[in-house]
Amino acid sequence: MLVSAVVAAVGALVAMAAVAALGLWLAHADELPGGGFGAVLAATVLMSMGAPIRLEGSAAFVATAQGGITAVPLSVTLAGSLSAAFLFLRPLRRHAVVGARALLARFLALAGCWTVMVLLLSWAARHSFTVSTGDPLIDQLGGALGAAPVVGFRAEPGPAVGFGLLWLAVVVVLALAASHRAPLPTRWVRWRGTLHPTVHAVVSLLLLYVGLGLVCGLVATATGSEPRETLAVLCLGLPNLAWLGLGIGMGGSWHGHVNGSLGLPFPQPLAAVLHSGKNVTLDLGSLAEQNGWAWFLLPLAAVLVLATGVAVAARSRPPLPVWRAALQLAVVLALALLAVGLLTRVSAVYGLSLLGLGGAGSTVLGPDLLTLVPLAAGWGALAGLLGGVLAPRLAGRRRGTQAQSHPKSHEEGAPH
Repeated sequence: MLVSAVVAAVGALVAMAAVAALGLWLAHADELPGGGFGAVLAATVLMSMGAPIRLEGSAAFVATAQGGITAVPLSVTLAGSLSAAFLFLRPLRRHAVVGARALLARFLALAGCWTVMVLLLSWAARHSFTVSTGDPLIDQLGGALGAAPVVGFRAEPGPAVGFGLLWLAVVVVLALAASHRAPLPTRWVRWRGTLHPTVHAVVSLLLLYVGLGLVCGLVATATGSEPRETLAVLCLGLPNLAWLGLGIGMGGSWHGHVNGSLGLPFPQPLAAVLHSGKNVTLDLGSLAEQNGWAWFLLPLAAVLVLATGVAVAARSRPPLPVWRAALQLAVVLALALLAVGLLTRVSAVYGLSLLGLGGAGSTVLGPDLLTLVPLAAGWGALAGLLGGVLAPRLAGRRRGTQAQSHPKSHEEGAPH
């Protein structure tokens, strides 16, 4: 059990560090003064679990560095989540049923290993360096007097461990709920046939959006003028952009602004909206004003959410009543979009440049959860209702097609 826990923890950390290191290198974070690439890497991995990074400055004119960064590089998060889920579930597949105590013991062993690693990351995620004022004479005087402006960042161990364990618990719960092969305690098995298809379908919807975003990102890389920086966006923030597209396509909105540079080449309509004012609304209408192709986010969401509803109805065993399928999909999709809204929040003041991504100024982006969550619930309920109606008809049509393609199977029991 301990060996499995160590393998799962190390595997997840390696996956997260590899994706983060590639993205940071593509974003030129290796050029950070003072050789701080390792500290930036550790901070990025912690941020991918939701842990805040505290910014510090030791001179009055860089007081804007005081504060913190709230941003989640979801590409790193997704890599770690998929790795941790796979490695946690793999040893369990040899069992048909697992006891609740045994499952809890496995999780606690994994949590213990993960706590040690997060503490090591929080110790490594601290760095400071001297910044230039732009005036060589002032820089020389400051250095001679020991009063040169110093800025830096650090992670607090307590919050880092708390957020790290919360992230791990969510990953394990989702893995158990979404996997159809994972053994569960006997008391939980009866929920698999009804709850699992809904969770699995919504998780598949989120991953499908990431896949579509990856295709669009690779096309942008091949045709754009900044291929290296675009790849950096894919390695650090692909799900951020993809799930924004899902929420906006469903009618949701985000509010915020960007003063200064984003540091990385985000899609032009998104960057244009965020730069257009101090408190702007990012929604389907504002994006479409910058690029009419944004309207396609609406039919894309409609088709894929409806397909999610059909998948829930088709895979539920025993078949769920239509009202229950609608209710379950409404609740699960609302929770998923609540998580998307919270995970796509950004609040950084002069922070991106400190982490080596080249941005300067302030970046604020937050969801309108009071609109996003009810909309997601409504979409889920409608998709569940339509899916419950369409799934039996599609299944009957498929059976009819198979019967027509194999007429001999309906003859008088001819031997095969």
